Amino acid sequence: MAGAVIQLNLYGQWQRAVLGACAAIFGPVLSAGAADPSLVAFRVEGGQIRAPLTSAAGDPARGKTAVLSRDGGNCFLCHSVPDAGETPLGNIGPPLAGVGKRLTAAQLRLRLVDSTRINRNSVMPAYYRTKGMRNVAPAYLGKPLLTAQQVEDVVAYLLTLRN
Repeated sequence: MAGAVIQLNLYGQWQRAVLGACAAIFGPVLSAGAADPSLVAFRVEGGQIRAPLTSAAGDPARGKTAVLSRDGGNCFLCHSVPDAGETPLGNIGPPLAGVGKRLTAAQLRLRLVDSTRINRNSVMPAYYRTKGMRNVAPAYLGKPLLTAQQVEDVVAYLLTLRN
Protein backbone atom coordinates (compact mmCIF):
# COMPACT_ATOMS: atom_id res chain seq x y z
CA MET A 1 0.00 0.00 0.00
CA ALA A 2 2.85 2.40 0.77
CA GLY A 3 4.14 1.83 -2.79
CA ALA A 4 0.82 3.03 -4.20
CA VAL A 5 0.98 6.19 -2.13
CA ILE A 6 4.52 6.87 -3.30
CA GLN A 7 3.46 6.33 -6.91
CA LEU A 8 0.61 8.80 -6.48
CA ASN A 9 2.93 11.34 -4.90
CA LEU A 10 5.56 10.91 -7.64
CA TYR A 11 2.86 11.17 -10.29
CA GLY A 12 1.55 14.34 -8.66
CA GLN A 13 5.04 15.87 -8.64
CA TRP A 14 5.61 14.85 -12.26
CA GLN A 15 2.21 16.22 -13.25
CA ARG A 16 2.87 19.55 -11.49
CA ALA A 17 6.24 19.84 -13.24
CA VAL A 18 4.70 19.19 -16.67
CA LEU A 19 1.79 21.57 -16.05
CA GLY A 20 4.20 24.23 -14.77
CA ALA A 21 6.35 23.89 -17.89
CA CYS A 22 3.28 24.08 -20.15
CA ALA A 23 2.04 27.18 -18.34
CA ALA A 24 5.44 28.83 -18.76
CA ILE A 25 5.45 28.06 -22.49
CA PHE A 26 1.81 28.54 -23.45
CA GLY A 27 0.66 31.18 -20.98
CA PRO A 28 -1.20 31.30 -17.70
CA VAL A 29 -4.60 29.97 -18.81
CA LEU A 30 -6.22 27.56 -16.38
CA SER A 31 -9.56 25.85 -16.91
CA ALA A 32 -11.73 24.58 -14.10
CA GLY A 33 -12.60 21.48 -16.11
CA ALA A 34 -13.63 21.31 -19.72
CA ALA A 35 -15.46 18.00 -19.15
CA ASP A 36 -18.01 19.64 -16.84
CA PRO A 37 -19.92 22.44 -18.59
CA SER A 38 -21.18 23.80 -15.26
CA LEU A 39 -17.61 24.83 -14.32
CA VAL A 40 -16.52 28.25 -15.52
CA ALA A 41 -13.16 28.57 -17.24
CA PHE A 42 -10.88 31.18 -15.72
CA ARG A 43 -7.57 32.83 -16.49
CA VAL A 44 -4.72 33.17 -14.00
CA GLU A 45 -2.49 36.18 -14.53
CA GLY A 46 0.18 37.40 -12.13
CA GLY A 47 -1.06 35.44 -9.12
CA GLN A 48 -4.70 36.40 -9.51
CA ILE A 49 -7.95 35.67 -11.34
CA ARG A 50 -9.10 39.12 -12.39
CA ALA A 51 -12.44 38.24 -13.98
CA PRO A 52 -15.26 37.16 -11.66
CA LEU A 53 -16.49 33.61 -12.18
CA THR A 54 -20.09 34.82 -12.47
CA SER A 55 -21.95 37.78 -13.94
CA ALA A 56 -23.86 38.22 -10.67
CA ALA A 57 -22.04 40.18 -7.98
CA GLY A 58 -20.99 38.33 -4.87
CA ASP A 59 -23.15 38.73 -1.78
CA PRO A 60 -21.17 39.30 1.46
CA ALA A 61 -23.94 37.87 3.69
CA ARG A 62 -24.08 34.63 1.71
CA GLY A 63 -20.27 34.59 1.69
CA LYS A 64 -20.12 34.84 5.48
CA THR A 65 -22.58 31.97 5.73
CA ALA A 66 -20.38 29.85 3.44
CA VAL A 67 -17.23 30.72 5.41
CA LEU A 68 -18.83 29.70 8.71
CA SER A 69 -20.82 26.76 7.38
CA ARG A 70 -19.92 23.14 7.94
CA ASP A 71 -21.66 22.42 4.62
CA GLY A 72 -19.87 25.23 2.82
CA GLY A 73 -16.31 26.41 3.07
CA ASN A 74 -15.50 25.24 6.58
CA CYS A 75 -12.95 28.09 6.58
CA PHE A 76 -13.16 28.41 10.36
CA LEU A 77 -11.51 25.00 10.76
CA CYS A 78 -8.17 26.52 9.73
CA HIS A 79 -8.67 30.29 10.06
CA SER A 80 -9.82 32.61 12.78
CA VAL A 81 -12.79 34.54 11.42
CA PRO A 82 -14.05 37.86 12.81
CA ASP A 83 -17.65 37.79 14.05
CA ALA A 84 -17.66 33.99 14.33
CA GLY A 85 -19.36 34.18 17.71
CA GLU A 86 -18.94 31.04 19.80
CA THR A 87 -17.69 28.95 16.86
CA PRO A 88 -14.34 27.32 17.73
CA LEU A 89 -11.72 28.62 15.31
CA GLY A 90 -8.57 27.14 13.82
CA ASN A 91 -5.05 28.49 13.64
CA ILE A 92 -3.49 26.48 10.79
CA GLY A 93 -4.05 29.27 8.26
CA PRO A 94 -3.60 32.99 8.71
CA PRO A 95 -6.31 34.98 10.51
CA LEU A 96 -8.88 36.41 8.13
CA ALA A 97 -9.14 39.72 10.02
CA GLY A 98 -7.90 42.45 7.67
CA VAL A 99 -7.67 40.17 4.64
CA GLY A 100 -9.85 42.56 2.63
CA LYS A 101 -7.25 45.27 3.20
CA ARG A 102 -4.26 43.04 2.38
CA LEU A 103 -5.53 41.31 -0.76
CA THR A 104 -7.58 42.30 -3.81
CA ALA A 105 -10.67 40.48 -5.04
CA ALA A 106 -8.58 38.93 -7.83
CA GLN A 107 -5.97 37.65 -5.36
CA LEU A 108 -8.63 36.25 -3.03
CA ARG A 109 -10.42 34.58 -5.95
CA LEU A 110 -7.27 32.62 -6.92
CA ARG A 111 -6.66 31.56 -3.32
CA LEU A 112 -10.18 30.14 -3.16
CA VAL A 113 -10.15 28.53 -6.60
CA ASP A 114 -6.75 26.85 -6.18
CA SER A 115 -4.29 28.03 -3.54
CA THR A 116 -1.61 25.68 -4.89
CA ARG A 117 -1.14 28.14 -7.78
CA ILE A 118 0.41 30.48 -5.18
CA ASN A 119 2.06 27.90 -2.93
CA ARG A 120 2.25 24.37 -4.30
CA ASN A 121 2.64 23.02 -0.74
CA SER A 122 -0.50 24.76 0.51
CA VAL A 123 -2.75 22.68 2.75
CA MET A 124 -5.75 24.83 1.84
CA PRO A 125 -8.17 22.87 -0.33
CA ALA A 126 -8.87 23.96 -3.88
CA TYR A 127 -12.47 25.09 -3.56
CA TYR A 128 -13.18 25.27 -7.29
CA ARG A 129 -10.55 23.17 -9.09
CA THR A 130 -11.62 19.61 -9.85
CA LYS A 131 -8.81 18.26 -12.04
CA GLY A 132 -5.72 16.57 -10.63
CA MET A 133 -7.21 15.97 -7.18
CA ARG A 134 -6.14 12.94 -5.13
CA ASN A 135 -7.80 10.99 -2.34
CA VAL A 136 -11.28 12.31 -3.20
CA ALA A 137 -14.29 10.28 -2.12
CA PRO A 138 -16.12 8.90 -5.18
CA ALA A 139 -19.26 10.93 -4.40
CA TYR A 140 -17.24 14.16 -4.75
CA LEU A 141 -15.11 13.34 -7.81
CA GLY A 142 -15.31 16.10 -10.43
CA LYS A 143 -17.37 18.37 -8.18
CA PRO A 144 -16.05 21.65 -6.78
CA LEU A 145 -16.35 22.31 -3.05
CA LEU A 146 -17.94 25.69 -3.81
CA THR A 147 -19.94 26.81 -6.84
CA ALA A 148 -18.74 29.75 -8.91
CA GLN A 149 -21.35 31.95 -7.21
CA GLN A 150 -20.28 30.79 -3.76
CA VAL A 151 -16.66 31.66 -4.62
CA GLU A 152 -17.78 35.17 -5.57
CA ASP A 153 -19.89 35.42 -2.40
CA VAL A 154 -16.93 34.43 -0.22
CA VAL A 155 -14.69 36.94 -2.03
CA ALA A 156 -17.31 39.65 -1.40
CA TYR A 157 -17.40 38.76 2.31
CA LEU A 158 -13.63 38.60 2.68
CA LEU A 159 -13.33 42.06 1.12
CA THR A 160 -15.46 43.41 3.99
CA LEU A 161 -12.85 42.20 6.51
CA ARG A 162 -10.69 45.31 6.57
CA ASN A 163 -9.72 45.55 10.26
